[in-house]
Amino acid sequence: MLSWALTFFIIAIVAAVLGFGGIAGAATGIAKIIFFVFLVLLVVSLIANAVRGKGPKI
Repeated sequence: MLSWALTFFIIAIVAAVLGFGGIAGAATGIAKIIFFVFLVLLVVSLIANAVRGKGPKI
């Protein structure tokens, strides 16, 4: 999911450089939403792992 956010961020940068303001703004908004969803899922995953009490496998 983080790769999707990075992809949309790169699309936004390229669109902004080429002068497509509307596309750049939309891609930036999508990238922000996907990034925050990623962060929420990461936190939920870390909490669930801590509650189960399982450590990382080595």
